[in-house]
Amino acid sequence: MALDDLQLTLRNLTSDDYSQLETLMDAVYNDLGGAWSKHTMDTLISSFPDGQIAIEDDDRLVGIALTVRVSYDEFTNPHRYNDLIGTREVILDSPTGDAMYGLDVLIHPSYRGYRLGRRLYDARKELCRSLNLRAILAGGRIPQYHAYADSMSPTQFIDQVTRKEIYDPILSFQLANEFQVKRLLRNYLPEDDKSQGYATLLEWNNFLYEPADLILESRKTQVRVGAVQWQMREFDSVEAVLQQVEYFVDALSDYKSDFAVFPELFNAPLMGLQDRAAQQDQHAAIRFLASFTERFKTELSRMAVSYNINIVAGSMVEVGEDDRLYNVSYLCHRDGSIDCQSKLHITPQERRDWVVEGGDDLQVFDTDAGRVGIQICYDVEFPELSRLLAEQHMDILFVPFWTDTKNGYLRVRHCSQARAIENECYVVLCGSVGNVPSIENLDIQYAQSSVFSPSDFAFPHDAVLSETTPNTEMIMFSDLDLTRLTMVRNEGSVTNLKDRRKDLFDLRLRDWSWKSGARGTEDH
Repeated sequence: MALDDLQLTLRNLTSDDYSQLETLMDAVYNDLGGAWSKHTMDTLISSFPDGQIAIEDDDRLVGIALTVRVSYDEFTNPHRYNDLIGTREVILDSPTGDAMYGLDVLIHPSYRGYRLGRRLYDARKELCRSLNLRAILAGGRIPQYHAYADSMSPTQFIDQVTRKEIYDPILSFQLANEFQVKRLLRNYLPEDDKSQGYATLLEWNNFLYEPADLILESRKTQVRVGAVQWQMREFDSVEAVLQQVEYFVDALSDYKSDFAVFPELFNAPLMGLQDRAAQQDQHAAIRFLASFTERFKTELSRMAVSYNINIVAGSMVEVGEDDRLYNVSYLCHRDGSIDCQSKLHITPQERRDWVVEGGDDLQVFDTDAGRVGIQICYDVEFPELSRLLAEQHMDILFVPFWTDTKNGYLRVRHCSQARAIENECYVVLCGSVGNVPSIENLDIQYAQSSVFSPSDFAFPHDAVLSETTPNTEMIMFSDLDLTRLTMVRNEGSVTNLKDRRKDLFDLRLRDWSWKSGARGTEDH
């Protein structure tokens, strides 16, 4: 049959299709009893019409997929084909079931080789997702097993088919369609001599499934991020800085952003409230800056609640309980709660001039718009940190940064793009611009704030969702689809997180809780 002659249509089966259906099933299942009765098929179509899918070629039925709904917990345990059959050969569909069970997929012998079976499987998967069902299950025959039964067990046969050392027309096809073998079923279909009565229990997992009792509590999947490419400038008071912050928060909120993001040490110009001579002692100047942090936390938290927006408050210098200085980012939730993430890796300049120390804790934060992590500038250049966050199912990584030169900026940018690809997450990069020669250590800034995505078909070709004009104060918006992350992590062209060789290497964060609890004591 010429490919140009095909006129294929995908639709649901109806009772009027029975005569063609009977002919097709008799031809394919001549060794297993042939077609179901019309009463059986009419009952199945009436009970679950969406699950009975057909492909026709110019009004000729050439392929079908028959499906019922079942209880996942019941049918992931050992069972037989007859467990799906009731009295008078009525196939048992459970309208309250949380999974689909694939009964049959049949393709007319003349139409094999056109990948029609894949079309039917894809249609089933879309139906499973649209109905918010947990999985598709199937009892898969292994008809090639009879040729190997004298030399290997069914488990060995399945293993070799999985490794493509043996071809089985049913199991090989199901594995190619992303089904996983969950267990071996014995006496599944005793009359199936070719399979010796054995079958595989196969499962395709719907990774978008939301349990019914959690649907109302489920988080947003469409998230809008707004970032402020902040210009460093002289301010004559703390109030002037907070007024400028609130101006941007208000603007981002007006555009329905879920997050407002500020750069690292965005309030550093407050060091200019001291005279130039006082600024020469950089350690004293940075402690002077830290004296404003508590007020900024309070005011930013108020803005988060008042403007109904989560605020990633860049970073600020904080005096810890041990009287040491830390570079800390605050996540001010719009419900009024505050989380914090310290910078873990301190640059040589921060250590030398300001005597800032690195924190010890790393965590992912739950928000009403996804699970997020924060890495302050230099931290994003250490890939272990992002991987640890990814293992906690991080969706968005925020990177507030402060760089003075373009090569410093490019280090942060290129590392951030790598983190988005290798951890299959979004990365939001937010920096500061402007030249303030009157303030020590604020001479120059370079930034081009950006939002990066994984690099796959669901995202922009260059994996850049948004970016600002370099060295210009402005705001930037980007809409992030968290569902696309779920898709790429499970069905991407590559699946970096799934494909890690955990048999060769692992990664862990050491427990330093004893250290943070001991700050300020003399025993350590």
